[in-house]
Amino acid sequence: MLRSLALTSFLAGQSLRAAAQRDQVDNSNLDPLKFKSDGTFQISVFSDLHFAEDASSIGPEKDARTVKVMGDVIDAELPDLVVLNGDLINGESTFIHNSTVYIDQIVSPMVDRNMTWASTYGNHDHNRNLNGTAMLEREHTWPGSRTDSMVPGKDAGTTNYYLPVYASNCSSNCTPELILWFFDSRGGFYYQGGDQPNWVDKSVVEWFNETNADLREEYGNIPSLAFVHIPVYASLMLQNKGVDKNYHPGINDETVIQQGAGWCANKKGGCKYSDQDLPLMRALVATPGFIGLFSGHDHANSWCYKWEGKVGDMELAGNGINLCYGQHTGYGGYGDWIRGGRQIVVTQEGLENLEIDSHIRLESDEVVGQISLNSTYNADAYAATPNQKTFLNIASSSAPKQSTIPDSLAALSGLHDAFISPLNVFAGLATWLMW
Repeated sequence: MLRSLALTSFLAGQSLRAAAQRDQVDNSNLDPLKFKSDGTFQISVFSDLHFAEDASSIGPEKDARTVKVMGDVIDAELPDLVVLNGDLINGESTFIHNSTVYIDQIVSPMVDRNMTWASTYGNHDHNRNLNGTAMLEREHTWPGSRTDSMVPGKDAGTTNYYLPVYASNCSSNCTPELILWFFDSRGGFYYQGGDQPNWVDKSVVEWFNETNADLREEYGNIPSLAFVHIPVYASLMLQNKGVDKNYHPGINDETVIQQGAGWCANKKGGCKYSDQDLPLMRALVATPGFIGLFSGHDHANSWCYKWEGKVGDMELAGNGINLCYGQHTGYGGYGDWIRGGRQIVVTQEGLENLEIDSHIRLESDEVVGQISLNSTYNADAYAATPNQKTFLNIASSSAPKQSTIPDSLAALSGLHDAFISPLNVFAGLATWLMW
């Protein structure tokens, strides 16, 4: 019995290791991001995917439905770039040997359509069994990933980088029309370690300030947007001030859980908040041409708010930058609010006045929350966003299936049970007895 047990575990492990081995792709030769010839550049933002939530029961159904949501939104919107804005994987539900393999399924909607994407990692992507560096490496076994890591050090997190976007007629040595910044708000756990702080580290803010200054010196002021998984404290203060269904259309069913929540200034737990994200907020407010920060994390929020002046107990005053949520995309994670993705539509003409448009494309194909993030946002009235919900009905067996399942995921789904059953408990002993 024990010999058979060990053989089953050994073969399963060998198959998973084979599935996990993929060669790197050289994504450094990707064409630069450019506006289309009509002067537009569109971004589809997918937030809180939470793949691998429960691989032994309904998890695969949730993941397949999430892949369909992503694919349907992409097909309807045809964006120029997809942003995966954190919590791609439910790291606490995976093992060291299989965590990053879920990346294959996550990026399949873009790979299947020859599209390009860029990621930030969230608190669930940082876990004892899930390594941000390994996730990044796995992304780059597929063509199209622009995800990068430009700030070294354990405390920096992983996904801190920027991407320039150029005019359609740019050939070489052009001034960017737009800069996209990506920040890792960390949280969760250090890989094989303890609790990890849940805010953008000061080393990253220092890098941002220095890099930003270098870009301005070379090119002048360039309009910019930023993406980070966990929202900043100003979002909570604006929510406390009041989110209006017509002036800030979107779902507002959850109290903002901001960067630094639950941490003290000495990096110990037990405090409500200690200004840990103040350096980041100060840096963004001080950036000429900065238009907006896009976050996820709070699944039940999907509004935008223009931060003007001092709000709540903050001494730092906003200067009109927009703080926006995406739309909960994944069938993993808590909540049944209808899934979808925020769309950001940038035009070269609009950038002259630091204006962009945005809306949310739902899995139902409905478009809601159409807004213009211009100088009068907060004062302009829009149609309210309906608060809809969708559910995964496993019993009906009608959940859409993923069209393309990578070989690595096929092997993983068929073998995962061997690692969460009693086989896993006795594998070490059985192998010792066998060999």
